[in-house]
Amino acid sequence: MPQAIDDAAVTHTDSTWMNRHFELVIAMLLGLASIVTAWASFQASLYDGEMSAANTRAGVLSAEAESLYLEGNQQYLSDGQLFDRLTELRIQSTSADAAAAAVAAETIDVLTFQSMSEDFAAAVEWADAENEADPEMFTHPQGDEAYLATLFGEYEEVKAQADTELANSSKFNDLGDQLTLNTVLLAISLFLFGIAAILRTYRTRLLITGVSAVVMVVATVLTFIVVSTPIS
Repeated sequence: MPQAIDDAAVTHTDSTWMNRHFELVIAMLLGLASIVTAWASFQASLYDGEMSAANTRAGVLSAEAESLYLEGNQQYLSDGQLFDRLTELRIQSTSADAAAAAVAAETIDVLTFQSMSEDFAAAVEWADAENEADPEMFTHPQGDEAYLATLFGEYEEVKAQADTELANSSKFNDLGDQLTLNTVLLAISLFLFGIAAILRTYRTRLLITGVSAVVMVVATVLTFIVVSTPIS
């Protein structure tokens, strides 16, 4: 009889010791899960902020690119009209009527001096050389790549920057959504840890704690992966 009492006392002592330490483990896991949840939530807010900033930069750059394109296109149309006028005057300058030819030649000089940019003048010279080399195929000066680069090169650069910022915004949005999902998973693990802390059945507590720990570890690993993912 005394031996049975001693065995029961030892069992009770072991059980009490296990429960105390199990509650300590749960408390530590709760604290760790809380820290990771706060960190994941903070990272999600940072990514949302970066997404908004990238969107703003993309909008500003897109507006600037559109303005540059309109400016270049306006100059392109103006140069096209000028070239058509000069072509007409060139024909008139070869007229049998000496007076009309002289007026046309003088008008060409005036228009070339007043209205033709250096870039378009270089394009006209390039086109003239191409047409002399191959008279059977007409080459328009506005097909000159150097001329087009002058008109639309800056637009292309700014447009590329805007596209990059827009792509970064989309990436930040996707990663921010993943971080939000990880935060939800961590919140679930916190809830399960809280349930495990108030239960008295050892096996049930152990099962719920194990599930909670797995959810927390998975969410933490996924969060680290998201944070370490390069944007560009």
